[in-house]
Amino acid sequence: MSKINVLDVFFDFSGQSDAIHPVILEDENEMILIDCGYPNFLSLIEEAALAKNINIKNLSKIIITHHDYDHIGALAEFKRKYLKVKVLASEEDAPYIGGSKKSLRLQQAENIYGSLSENEKVEADYFHKMLQSIESCNVDIKLKDRDYFDYCGGIEIIATPGHMPGHISIYHKESKSLITGDALVVENGELVIAVPQYTLDMKEAQNSVKKFLDYHIERIICYHGGIFENEISDALKRVF
Repeated sequence: MSKINVLDVFFDFSGQSDAIHPVILEDENEMILIDCGYPNFLSLIEEAALAKNINIKNLSKIIITHHDYDHIGALAEFKRKYLKVKVLASEEDAPYIGGSKKSLRLQQAENIYGSLSENEKVEADYFHKMLQSIESCNVDIKLKDRDYFDYCGGIEIIATPGHMPGHISIYHKESKSLITGDALVVENGELVIAVPQYTLDMKEAQNSVKKFLDYHIERIICYHGGIFENEISDALKRVF
């Protein structure tokens, strides 16, 4: 019997209270963390897991939905502490996570830098440095669309490009849960595409959401916003 645990990781960001919602899947053989927070978030994630009576000393795998800094920031830290952990990510994202290609988010930030005001450039400089400081980490298992694994009640990988080209979402078969990463977020009780300015291809993002209608989904888990369970099919159709 598998368990799916939605973590509530609370923190302050630029003076505002915020939260992210990584997911832990577990069964008698595996413990899988999906996405791992900003840099230096290892202890916060450990504490959020303990709050749900989960000790992640048995962590076996980390699945990364995409290489944004708030999803991979603590990855190298996890790998150093939990030496047996295997990292899984899409084939497209592997070189960005591994450091052989420059982050698409950093490329985006650099491309718009010249159009910013002097005041905006001060904040942008900080953002650039933060992105440049993210530690690289090799991907052990590269994932493709429709890959299926028996882990923790069965998981299927869904390629969901748009927010980033290599973005993936994960369908957990046993619980009929969809883990969206940033393919969707919950805002004011509604499912929406993640912040448009950070979505690199909005049309592709909308097409990715359409793919979710092929699945029997009883619960959607968004990294930003948490759990959504209200008339899912209708809510998905409103997105595109």
